Amino acid sequence: MNDTELISQILDGNMNAFTFLVNRYQKLVVHISGRLIQRQDELEDVCQEVFIKVYQNLGKYRNECKLSTWIATIAYNSSVNYLRKFRKFDEVDPDDSISLRNLVDFRMENYETIDLKHYIREQIELLPIQYRTVVTLFHLEEFSYQEVEQITGMAEGTVKSYLFRAKALLREKLKHIVDEDSLKLVKEISNEKG
Repeated sequence: MNDTELISQILDGNMNAFTFLVNRYQKLVVHISGRLIQRQDELEDVCQEVFIKVYQNLGKYRNECKLSTWIATIAYNSSVNYLRKFRKFDEVDPDDSISLRNLVDFRMENYETIDLKHYIREQIELLPIQYRTVVTLFHLEEFSYQEVEQITGMAEGTVKSYLFRAKALLREKLKHIVDEDSLKLVKEISNEKG
């Protein structure tokens, strides 16, 4: 069932269709919100709030963008609003060396025992929030620059800049443990969903 049919059925009161929509987009919402909200109980609350907003506002959806982009925008905004309301949401300055130093250092003696994919995912989680967000949306969820701009409200140039800086930080961390050809693993992870 395509999104248009699904929306029509939901608007006609078919709750099974809404359950289908939640199942279809749940992973997307968890993925986006989970990059911003680390605590599981808070994440569950925000994800539930996202789908309540989707249900309440579905009649306002005008097909001006893909449904996934519209839902991702709600997930992103709900997560940011949650952080602003219940926690201090720090807009991290991308040039702030203190936040960038928080990346975990890797020691060569750990190379044999570490799971490289886990290490890369861990490094993504430690990126400043804006970097983590654009990496998730662009690489992991495969939204276009324009869609990321629409979801986050960041200018396309800012999105590209954050992606460039995030990749540079990840490349810097990985150069000590793998050769240049092996850095393709970053791309493989970027293409994995969930």
